[in-house]
Amino acid sequence: MVWHTRRRQAAGITAIIAVLALVAGACGDDDGGEETGAGGAIAITLQEFAIIPSPAQAAAGDVTFDATNEGPDDVHEFVVFATDLEPEALPTVEDGSVDETGEGVELQGEIEDIAVGDTQSLTIDLAAGPYVLICNIVEEEDGELESHYQEGMRVAFTVE
Repeated sequence: MVWHTRRRQAAGITAIIAVLALVAGACGDDDGGEETGAGGAIAITLQEFAIIPSPAQAAAGDVTFDATNEGPDDVHEFVVFATDLEPEALPTVEDGSVDETGEGVELQGEIEDIAVGDTQSLTIDLAAGPYVLICNIVEEEDGELESHYQEGMRVAFTVE
């Protein structure tokens, strides 16, 4: 009689362990615990005069950038470059905007003219490496040109 009880207890414990193993496997992620993976979304805040990615890195593969213009006043754009250059060292042209075909930068994609309050998305297949995110709009302000890139709308972004 004692022998049957112990056998049932052992079978019950084995069943519980098996269920826990299945639950633990289902709750795990396949990308090693990284916050974003292929298909990951990055929230981008555009504002006068900053670009704020959250998070500031992604896993290689398809990356979706959801760019929201929080203004408060200006239209912005969102441009992604592959580059080894520092964000403030991109090649520029006479008006202060980045030369999108310049030496040391490779344009990956962009969203033009995002109105204040709007969100637009861009999905790009990105390889591992360093990137820079910018707004490349130039507008005239009180008779002078104002380059959003020169005003600080640039940030490093890493793909692992």
